[in-house]
Amino acid sequence: MSKAMKAVAVLGGGPTTINGRVSGLTPGHHGFHVHALSDTTNGCNSTGPHFNPTEKEHGAPEDEVRHVGDLGNLNAGKEGNVEFNIVDKQIKLSGPHSVIGRAIVVHADSDDLGRGRLELSKETGNAGERIACGEIF
Repeated sequence: MSKAMKAVAVLGGGPTTINGRVSGLTPGHHGFHVHALSDTTNGCNSTGPHFNPTEKEHGAPEDEVRHVGDLGNLNAGKEGNVEFNIVDKQIKLSGPHSVIGRAIVVHADSDDLGRGRLELSKETGNAGERIACGEIF
């Protein structure tokens, strides 16, 4: 009798697909980013800034000028749940733009995508408190 096995293949060159499900959110938009560190010793506050190896300003996922970790917003429905399937050209699973060993973070507020008038718009998108996070591996 054979034992079931799993395998993962990482292929370079193409876009990366990120899919998942988050529950327990307040209805509405929540900033969604890859942060530089997987450290959660102080909760999500230990995950550092947005992953930004190209040292660009904050932006929307479709913008050319953006942090690699800028994934826009998740939109939770009236029950607080959201399923997502994001295809991204800048995030990679190997090389200098690899997100492996970093953290994915959901924020309390909507990300203004770098288009807001507040000072931190071009740095954080003013997405507010970090309410959920986890290591990418």
